[in-house]
Amino acid sequence: MENEKNEKKEFDLVKEIISFVKDMAVCMVIVLVIMHFIVRPIGVMGSSMYPTLEEGEVGLSDVIGYRLNGLERFDIAIVYIEQKDEHLVKRVVGLPGETVSYKDGKLYINGEYVEEDFLDTEYARTYDGVFMEDVEEITLGEDEYFCLGDNRPRSSDSRYYGPFKKDKIKCKGVFVLWPFNKIGFHTW
Repeated sequence: MENEKNEKKEFDLVKEIISFVKDMAVCMVIVLVIMHFIVRPIGVMGSSMYPTLEEGEVGLSDVIGYRLNGLERFDIAIVYIEQKDEHLVKRVVGLPGETVSYKDGKLYINGEYVEEDFLDTEYARTYDGVFMEDVEEITLGEDEYFCLGDNRPRSSDSRYYGPFKKDKIKCKGVFVLWPFNKIGFHTW
């Protein structure tokens, strides 16, 4: 009788362990599917997107919207940098096939001036020195994007890495979840 009770306890314990492992596996698969196909968690590191996004903000970025609709000029994009094995948050300025340049702090696409409404001009004026240096004309390939940080003097971006290939851009936009007083969606 005592032997049967011990066997039942051992059997129940084994069932519980198997059940727990199955539940964990299902949860991991669900999380991986969500992160790969729907949204991706993102943390803002550094000040390259200030004041749009600030260091320490945490949120979700849109994977499915990027895959279905692609990128438009001035979308926020999450770019994977292989050399550093990290993701950067940047702003799409130039689209595939376009010629991009900056002269006297102004953006030119295919030789035409394009206003950057998203830039905080008050913040740019407080910066001592040149906020955006000149960039010689660069013509993007059919799968390349020119991306910059909003805080131009403090950003390593396409000026440093060169144009980003489409397959290195993983998602777009950021829905800030933390801190709570900053909750909201940032596309631009």
